[in-house]
Amino acid sequence: SPILGDLNKIFPSATDLEIQMLSSLPSLLIIPFILLSGKLTEKVNNLLLLQIGLTIFGVSGILYLLSNKMWQLIAISAMLGIGSGLIVPLSTGLISRYFVGAYRTKQFGYSSAITNITLVLATTLTGYLAEVNWHLPFLVYLFPFISIFLTHYLKKDLSSYHPSDTAKEMGKRGMNVKALIKLMAFYGLATYLVIIISFNLPFLMEEYGLSSGRAGILISLFFLAIMAPGFVLNKIMQVLGRRIYMVCLLMIACGMGIILLSRSEILIALGCVLNGLSYGIIQPLIYDKTSDVAVPHKVTLALAFVMAMNYVAILLCPFIVDAFQNLFHSHSQTFAFWLNLMVALMGMFIVMKQEKLSL
Repeated sequence: SPILGDLNKIFPSATDLEIQMLSSLPSLLIIPFILLSGKLTEKVNNLLLLQIGLTIFGVSGILYLLSNKMWQLIAISAMLGIGSGLIVPLSTGLISRYFVGAYRTKQFGYSSAITNITLVLATTLTGYLAEVNWHLPFLVYLFPFISIFLTHYLKKDLSSYHPSDTAKEMGKRGMNVKALIKLMAFYGLATYLVIIISFNLPFLMEEYGLSSGRAGILISLFFLAIMAPGFVLNKIMQVLGRRIYMVCLLMIACGMGIILLSRSEILIALGCVLNGLSYGIIQPLIYDKTSDVAVPHKVTLALAFVMAMNYVAILLCPFIVDAFQNLFHSHSQTFAFWLNLMVALMGMFIVMKQEKLSL
């Protein structure tokens, strides 16, 4: 990301399509390889699959450092997407195998927190490295080699996780498909609602007459806020109980409202934090619930379907906003936030209605 704005200078002959492919190709490839990885976990040793994915990812980092042509960067980005896609479902699938009950919920919270704090730190680090040399930001892709070393400390024998009598309760597929679809839809919705901050906040601040450069700090606050709930997820669940999803959607709506009605950077920061906190609760909670909708040897596949929705939502978000802007003939940067405010409120009322029906 730190070098995207300078790619035209680094590669004067690069086309806009090539630059777009460099940033979007990994996400496009992650989606099918997440699903492939989830399916492979039923037949291939999970730790071996994790090590293969990490190796592909790490080798991509080495090749990035050696590349000096745009077509090489694009090819390596495709390779990066493949490696990342193989890793993503295993990062949560293995948690569901090693932990149960409240310990599993706590571990999903830790995993989500670590993911987001690493995102903030890595983005900050690469920003500084890019000022020295455009190759240096790719050093962060060498961290998987540390992870490969750590995999040797994981339990090797997973033979106890095979089809059991609980498969009868989940049907022939070994999954509660209806529940899985609901989790996928909710996770995709939540991701779509909050990712607008990352995509559109700089343009909104510019329209407000504020420094668009400050948007980077506010977006970092957003991701830091996502991290925070992971450390106390069990306590949050105890306090909010069954209302937790409704409260999270209300927090998103309030955050959007504050961003829209305020022209103060401090209040906009509050709106970003509210969105981050709500997503920081939803993300690990969805992973935890997904672990309960499939038999043990199908859990990673179920998680793969759910986690793919994260990337689907990120890819579709700009197209959804653009389609509604054209429909309502709006060109204001506030439109995306008004749209997501309305969607969050509608989602909240749907969740409320379902809770009443289940009482």
